[in-house]
Amino acid sequence: MIAFFNKLRLGLMPIIYVLLAILTSSVTSCSKEELEIQNDFPFEVKVMPIPKEIANGNTLEIRLTIQPTGNCSNAQYYLRYFQFDGQGTLQYYEEPPYLPNDLYSLQAKQFRLYYTSNSTVSQSFDVWISDNFGNEKQLSFEFNNSD
Repeated sequence: MIAFFNKLRLGLMPIIYVLLAILTSSVTSCSKEELEIQNDFPFEVKVMPIPKEIANGNTLEIRLTIQPTGNCSNAQYYLRYFQFDGQGTLQYYEEPPYLPNDLYSLQAKQFRLYYTSNSTVSQSFDVWISDNFGNEKQLSFEFNNSD
């Protein structure tokens, strides 16, 4: 009978060591006092369809929606633009027109921009939307003159 218990004890020892190792690693891995919180939420920008042509003096409405991949209440979004072909102005609702390469704070995730053509040639400009975490999306717009 003693021989039976010795064999049982020897057979269970490796299992006991494995269970102790698992228990020890799980206890030490949970000893962090800080939770890891994700602060970086990439986003996408959706643009409603817009016309491909614009006449000199006319204004187009560009509807945009920022769609973050997570739920981050303290994300702040910014906009800047640069026009490299033709001439025109870009503005947010009834605000004064934006100046190229200046950074403007956006107050909402869904908004409208208004582009007014001041040119009789084709026009192209880029809009960059960024957040306070360093994420940035570039949107390119091109319009042919319809005059």
